[in-house]
Amino acid sequence: MHRVGLDIKKNTMSPLLLPLLLLLVHIITGAAVQLCPDYYSETCPEAETIVRGVMKKAYDREPRSLASVMRFQFHDCFVNGCDASMLLDDTPTMLGEKLSLSNINSLRSYEVVDEVKEALEKACPGVVSCADVIIMASRDAVALTGGPDWQVKVGRLDSLTASQEASDNIMPSPRADAISLIDLFAKFNLSVKDLVALSGSHSIGQGRCFSIMFRLYNQSGTGRPDPAIEPKFREKLKKLCPLNVDQNVTGDLDATPIIFDNQYFKDLASGRGFLNSDQTLFTFPQTRGFVKLFSNDQGEFFKAFIEGMIKMGDLQIEQPGEIRKNCRVANRRPINTF
Repeated sequence: MHRVGLDIKKNTMSPLLLPLLLLLVHIITGAAVQLCPDYYSETCPEAETIVRGVMKKAYDREPRSLASVMRFQFHDCFVNGCDASMLLDDTPTMLGEKLSLSNINSLRSYEVVDEVKEALEKACPGVVSCADVIIMASRDAVALTGGPDWQVKVGRLDSLTASQEASDNIMPSPRADAISLIDLFAKFNLSVKDLVALSGSHSIGQGRCFSIMFRLYNQSGTGRPDPAIEPKFREKLKKLCPLNVDQNVTGDLDATPIIFDNQYFKDLASGRGFLNSDQTLFTFPQTRGFVKLFSNDQGEFFKAFIEGMIKMGDLQIEQPGEIRKNCRVANRRPINTF
């Protein structure tokens, strides 16, 4: 399937109207995008091979970077759909999403996406969107670290702008509990099962002391630690994150932080979840059953994770779009003078 196009013949219109017509094309395509697995089969048949090759090099260089890139899909798709808005740098007239509360000092490895995009531009200039790069790279991050592999749908366009406010208003805090997460996911037609399975993305990677200080020293304003933390694990966390710690110090999100497996759920069942938003998946009855299921059956977790990632990847809104040449900036547009 190919994007909607208009047949523009030479010398049939004023040059002054061309920029407006091109913008109209972007708007039409933004509203008419249909995602499918073979979208680039003719225009860039090696796209997925290129993406995985760059991701493999990133893994060899720094395994943790793959966990960071995998999370891009979550932070992108929940904010105005999967449109690579989170990759845009701030400009004098736009506050982007990189410095939003959930992203600042948290998301990293943007340079890996830059490397993927550069390789794609060499092979197929102006063809593969940054939004699709996020989807493919997130899938590859899972597969390369021992998790499942699956076929992704592509054909997205990149947004022309970003919104720090939108990200602040949507993305959850590490202090979130299962009830607030259930409500958030429901807004995107994602089920409780999707929520628990997708939380399994924390099977790889690390979190900051900043995200757990309240759990260790002042849970719910009590001046005491979270009673759900297993005592020996709590002491381990206190050594990692004492009161005077640099809160950007990081700790493993589960006991096998560079292997995508179901250890994350086993840790939750034993009170060894790193984040409050993770551990409450076991303490809350609405989500506990799925934690138990996935802790006992890795195959069920993998199956549910794939389903959740595909559903999340389908999130779109109707808006103007383009194929960015550089994922950090929108393409330059001509200035109209009438």
